[in-house]
Amino acid sequence: MIKFLVRTFIKDYDKTENKKVREDYCVLGGVLGAACNILLFLVKLFIGLAMNSIAVMSDAFNNLSDMGSCIVAIIGAKMSNRLPDKEHPYGHGRFEYISSLIVSFIIMIVGFELLKTSFGKILHPEELSLSVVMIIILALSLLVKLWMYFAYSYIGKAINSSVMRATAKDSINDVISTAAVTAATAVGYFLPFQIDGFVGLIVAAYIIYGGFKIAKETIDLLLGTPPSEELISAIGGEVMSHEEICGIHDLIVHDYGPGRIFASVHAEVPDNSDFVHVHEIIDSIERSVLTSMGVQLVIHMDPVTVNNERVDSLKNLIRGIAKSVDESCDIHDFRITDGEENINAIFDIIIRDKYKPEEREAVVKEIKRRTAEQDPRLNLVITVDEVFA
Repeated sequence: MIKFLVRTFIKDYDKTENKKVREDYCVLGGVLGAACNILLFLVKLFIGLAMNSIAVMSDAFNNLSDMGSCIVAIIGAKMSNRLPDKEHPYGHGRFEYISSLIVSFIIMIVGFELLKTSFGKILHPEELSLSVVMIIILALSLLVKLWMYFAYSYIGKAINSSVMRATAKDSINDVISTAAVTAATAVGYFLPFQIDGFVGLIVAAYIIYGGFKIAKETIDLLLGTPPSEELISAIGGEVMSHEEICGIHDLIVHDYGPGRIFASVHAEVPDNSDFVHVHEIIDSIERSVLTSMGVQLVIHMDPVTVNNERVDSLKNLIRGIAKSVDESCDIHDFRITDGEENINAIFDIIIRDKYKPEEREAVVKEIKRRTAEQDPRLNLVITVDEVFA
């Protein structure tokens, strides 16, 4: 059904790289979610009041928070699609991440309110009024939430939207919590003591946990996370597909929101190349990456010595020593200044498994020590690179 709705209400629905189409997907998901959640809220609130069940009313207000989340998602989609301006030259794409954070806060606030209400219900229990019809209606609401989960998941995957993925996770959480409430309400009616407040407590805690998890994932995006393996592979594959490029390193990706990704990479080229020709190749690579991946790529040329037996021999020796110290090590930008009694080997090193400065320093010292044992003339001039990808 969601595919039918997408085809019906979104023009050029298959052009998901288009910013306007992407916005329309988010708006459609938000409108559908808001409509379904307000319906579920009203139904569950009525049933909760009729049954005098705090657990059912807790679940109802969870749906109300979901409706607020859908409205925030719509606003976020609209705001994130605004054009760059003087104050925000990289665009407004991170509004989507901020929207996800607001959604998580709404979820947690509702959860804490329900937590407080559930404690009151435990301290002052009231008799439940059970109806088979009400239980059936609650069970049917599960199907609505399950459909919403699949709808949000489809949209989130189609346009790579953090807000839609977060809303999908919240929906499947609702399926679990509503199922727990429905089962506990039915079972609790036949027990000699009230479990309604305890179930409400569990549902509230589950809501808070879901909101916290979404907040953490969103904050990670705002702080900056490593690019995906797929993106690294795609950019690396495109750059290395040209015979003029013999190596790449220092790939850095900046994410300013979906469709607003900037990257830079160092491309190693033979130092005897025709640099005018290589520059033309690099320009074509940058255009190709922008067209195919939507990534604004800047490539820096690093001339390196190739097919030099002495340089290659020393490079392989030192790379092997580095690997023997720490398997995660790799070296690049290798060059030497040769002499009879002193050979300077100058290069950058990546130490992927070490993040503390003292750990990196220890690895560098050990590499220098083992190299000196192999050839005392070798003097290593090492720059430790940060790992961004």
